[in-house]
Parts: sequence; C-alpha cells; structure tokens
Amino acid sequence: MRVLVTGGAGFIGSNLVDALLARRDEVAVIDDLSTGRRENLAPGARLHEADIRDGATIGALVAELEPEVVFHLAAQIDVRRSVADPAFDARVNVEGTVNLLEAARAAGVRRFVNSSTGGAIYGDAAVVPTPETEPAGALSPYGQSKHAVEGYCALYRRLHGLSAVSLRYSNVYGPRQDPHGEGGVIAIFCGRVAEGRRPTVFGDGTQTRDYVHVSDVVAANLAAASSDADGAYNVGTGAETSLLELVDAVRGVVGADGFDPEFAPARPGEVNRSALDTRRAAEGLGWRASVPLADGLRALLA
Repeated sequence: MRVLVTGGAGFIGSNLVDALLARRDEVAVIDDLSTGRRENLAPGARLHEADIRDGATIGALVAELEPEVVFHLAAQIDVRRSVADPAFDARVNVEGTVNLLEAARAAGVRRFVNSSTGGAIYGDAAVVPTPETEPAGALSPYGQSKHAVEGYCALYRRLHGLSAVSLRYSNVYGPRQDPHGEGGVIAIFCGRVAEGRRPTVFGDGTQTRDYVHVSDVVAANLAAASSDADGAYNVGTGAETSLLELVDAVRGVVGADGFDPEFAPARPGEVNRSALDTRRAAEGLGWRASVPLADGLRALLA
C-alpha cells in the first residue's frame, strides 16, 4: 500500500514509518526538518523536504505520490510558542492541514488520519478521564488550532466525501523524543537523569497527565487507517499520573538518589488535570493501550 506520513521524520512519525515499512508498505514522508531529523528515518522511506504551509508544493507532491492513506502528524506542537505567536501556530496547524486535506481530496486519497490532541483541546475538563463528548475548553492557541483542524477534517468528509478521522493523543513518550527541545516531560526527565541533573517541575507538581507509549499510538494510527470510523477518538491510557509521581517512578527505575525536583512557576496555557477516556476507541477502532508506564520507562531508560 502507498502511504504518506507528514512529519514522518519526527518522534511519533518516525516510529509510525518503522511500523509501515515493517509491513512492507510503500512509504513517503513530508517533513520540513524544523524539528524532525533525517537520521530518524529508516532506509526505504522516501523523504520529501517541504513545508505544509506551501499549498502549491504540497498539492503537487500528493498528486505525484498518489497515496492511498495519509497520516498527518506534521504540526506546531509547542504550547508556549502558540501562546507567544498564535498566528504562526494557526498557519502551521490550520492552514497546513487545510492544504493537505485539499491535496488529498484532489488526489483521491482513500483515508486521512489526523493527529490531534486530547488534553490541550479539553482544557481543565469537568470529567476526568475525559470522554470525547466533553465540550472543548482549550487554554492555549495550540489546543484551539487542533480543535479547528478536527472541524476541517469533518467538513471534508461532509462536503467532499473524504474519509477522515482524528486521533486525540494524551502525553506521548518513547524512543526518539527529544529531551532538549519541546520534548515531553518524560524525555526531559530521562535526559536529566542521564546528565546527572535534577528535574524541573513547573507549578506544585500535583498536575496530572496521561502518559501513553509511542508504540500504542502507532497501533492506534494503524487501526484508524484500516477502519472507516469518523470523528475524534481519544488515544491514551485513562490513568492519571502527577508530575511528582512521575519523578518518583523515574527515580525508582534508575535508583537515582538525589533525583529531587526543582520547582519553577507554573506556565500559562497548561491544564491542571488530564487523562483520556478511551472506551470509544476500544469500541470503534478495536484499540487499547497495552504498555504500562513502568515498563515504558524501563525500556526508554535502558
């Protein structure tokens, strides 16, 4: 099968590319390499260096590649940058996705799998773990732009018959996540352990997140691609872990004495509690997370 992965040189995208190559798909990647890395891509994946904001280039590439399935992971994911420059965030996430949807429609793509976000869309939800029926309450332009993108995916299904689905990830972690960039907190904490430094906790450390291993996210993408399900589906574990509990978990895995947190002021635009109810994905996609946090941490730190 011919597939296209946008953002395929990044953390989640490159793990997905590995899985697609392992099942012998013909894999093309679009990535501007602003955060992705060439070395993340396994031999066999064809990289096309392009910016998803360039509609003409994206349209020509998708027409040339003629993919059956598009996995769309390219995005601006830095919450802090979205607060500082919301217009840039919207150009990448909203305009870039519209460019891809239009290119997919014109090229007759069979299935469009959009990577979205759970916690940033729901905000400080009244119900935790949060189901897809909970109203959006984004606290950052990043969350708002991702919610808008989901709306465009639904629009293209209604208007043009493009089969599209959105996956709302919780906090993804695993191999190739950058501990020095806008990486997830687990990658950052593991980087601090490796460097013999203390972790920084923003706020009081009681804020919770739902940590899902990248292999489970890859499995969710494959399940979504092979289905005709539409709308948004949560992809997480349903379990809340506070930052302080995460510090303890990392300390327990590595036996790092003195891995005590340094506290810093809370950052704007971040939610207090976040975990995703994944029953809809279990029923509609046949997908459930399978990697416990402790096992994922051991593998990553090893």
